[in-house]
Amino acid sequence: MKIYTKTGDRGTTQLIGGRRVSKNHPRIEAYGTVDEMMAQVAYLRDNLPTDKEEINEFHQDLLRILDDLMRLSSYLAAEDSAAKKLPAFDASHVQFLEGRIDAIQATLVPITRFTLPGGHPLVSLANIARTVCRRCERRIIDLQESCEINPYVGEYINRLSDYFYVAGRKFTDEFHVKEILWEYNS
Repeated sequence: MKIYTKTGDRGTTQLIGGRRVSKNHPRIEAYGTVDEMMAQVAYLRDNLPTDKEEINEFHQDLLRILDDLMRLSSYLAAEDSAAKKLPAFDASHVQFLEGRIDAIQATLVPITRFTLPGGHPLVSLANIARTVCRRCERRIIDLQESCEINPYVGEYINRLSDYFYVAGRKFTDEFHVKEILWEYNS
């Protein structure tokens, strides 16, 4: 497969299904931001220690999340009947995240306030992934205003940001970092 085609040199690209659109089209913004999200997920995964048993499940989680994001991205890039030929993306993907969030959260001390990010590089990387995920969600909502997309795409991205929040809290716990709760002082 040749990497460059020269077909995008004039600011357009092709969607799954064949239609050419501007590279700033809402579909391109949406799946381009998911692509950025994937790079953040990979960076987080590459920085996970391999010698800490409590962290090992995150290696597999993040690999599955990368696969899910690739599937999800294809739905954002496909129009109409082209989506029928894509790999499955359904409620089971959302349920995977919900199960993992619940399992991680069950190991953490309950809180009633927001936490401030930071304290350890992995905590910060999880929070960067969370914020990029929130941007993905905004781009997907923009796209949904002009066309119909797989309903599980938005649900998944919404849960994924929650996953990164609890992952950051878990990393805080595992690396014995003091979790800083946000104090609201008016």
